[in-house]
Amino acid sequence: MPRTLVKDLAAHIGERVTVYGWINTARLQRKMQFIVLRDHTGMVQVTNKRTEPPSDVEEALESTSIESAVKISGTVLANPVVKLGGLELVPDSVEVVNAAVAPLPINEQTGIDQRLEWRFLDLRNPARHLIFDVQTTVEEAMREFAYGEGATELHTPKFMGTASESGAEVFKVKYFDRFAYLAQSPQLYKQMAVSGGIDKVFEIGPVFRAEPSFTSRHATEFISIDVELAWIDGVEDVMSFEERMLARVLAAVAEKHGDAIRELLGVEVVVPELPFPRIAMREAIELLTAQGWKPEKNKGDLDPEGERSLSALVRERHGHEFVFITDFPASVRPFYHMRHADDPTLTHSFDLLWKGIEITTGAQREHRYDVLVKQAEEKGVDTGPLASYLTSFRYGTPPHGGLGAGLSRILMVMLGLDSIRESTFLFRGPTRLEP
Repeated sequence: MPRTLVKDLAAHIGERVTVYGWINTARLQRKMQFIVLRDHTGMVQVTNKRTEPPSDVEEALESTSIESAVKISGTVLANPVVKLGGLELVPDSVEVVNAAVAPLPINEQTGIDQRLEWRFLDLRNPARHLIFDVQTTVEEAMREFAYGEGATELHTPKFMGTASESGAEVFKVKYFDRFAYLAQSPQLYKQMAVSGGIDKVFEIGPVFRAEPSFTSRHATEFISIDVELAWIDGVEDVMSFEERMLARVLAAVAEKHGDAIRELLGVEVVVPELPFPRIAMREAIELLTAQGWKPEKNKGDLDPEGERSLSALVRERHGHEFVFITDFPASVRPFYHMRHADDPTLTHSFDLLWKGIEITTGAQREHRYDVLVKQAEEKGVDTGPLASYLTSFRYGTPPHGGLGAGLSRILMVMLGLDSIRESTFLFRGPTRLEP
């Protein structure tokens, strides 16, 4: 028989169906056997009455271990006593496709590090599985929004002939008879695309950071969401693009997964009002300093404590989960960020905080060749390896700006998870290369 998904069983009451899935729980009583079968769409109770002599169904259920893969055929019955949708499946055939070894190596009390060792089992948990259903919806909504805005989706190289402009360490790899570097960001390539006449650039792809960070928000490999917009009037155009995109994403997630997220993760997905609040870095530091935060140790930027405190202030005053921090000092921003004409110590840049965590960095870029080279030299950046990038600004590059955001970090904040290790399918960090 063709497979019937658990979510569709209500439409087959009184009919014989076949379901595929895993044994979630088993209660093997003296007169009855109760099995809960789980597939990726839900759970159903399988109810079997023991007979004398034991039937093949009884013996199969009796010997099946938790998490074994099974195919069960039987009749769907309405039973209001059953908590799982008021339905039960009375089996007439049980096939154990692949029995699971007992006991299982992880359970609900197992910590994240050990669960990652058994990620394929960990993902069978409906709450963990939900994370990646949500991820799919997030990417779908982002692409739909970007396409609707006229963006072209590109896939930039992940091997680079020279280390990019970022201050973070890079992974150096053997590349035939020379060395290459894994891309820390598609930043330089996005700008080259703008120089090539592509007005709006969009990419969702992997990036690599050789930073020995062990925080809940860092990884050595992650999926980055990158946007670059040409012919902008200012950095406000970039912030507007992102807040509208995120509102679209959260609306899609709330509509498709809101109930499941509430039930399995205890989180309410809030669709934000537009526009998001905006606070200049100088004002942010003044507000936080008045609360006892110490700015001198952060050199013009916010540490995690400052980000959390500022978000709490915004939530209290504006009732908003998001806040853009704008006008960062040039001293803490890359050479390619455009500086204020009336105050070159400041840049037309921003970070976006969500519930106290930075999820995005963006800026208007410097598109004038002479100014760009000067700013690189001021930062001590060797312009020689960047020659092919810089050359593109000598042939009519328009004003432009963009942003980069980490997909796993967005999911972590959205779903109230403790770490991006939870929101990454197979996490990579300084000490983890397996599985």
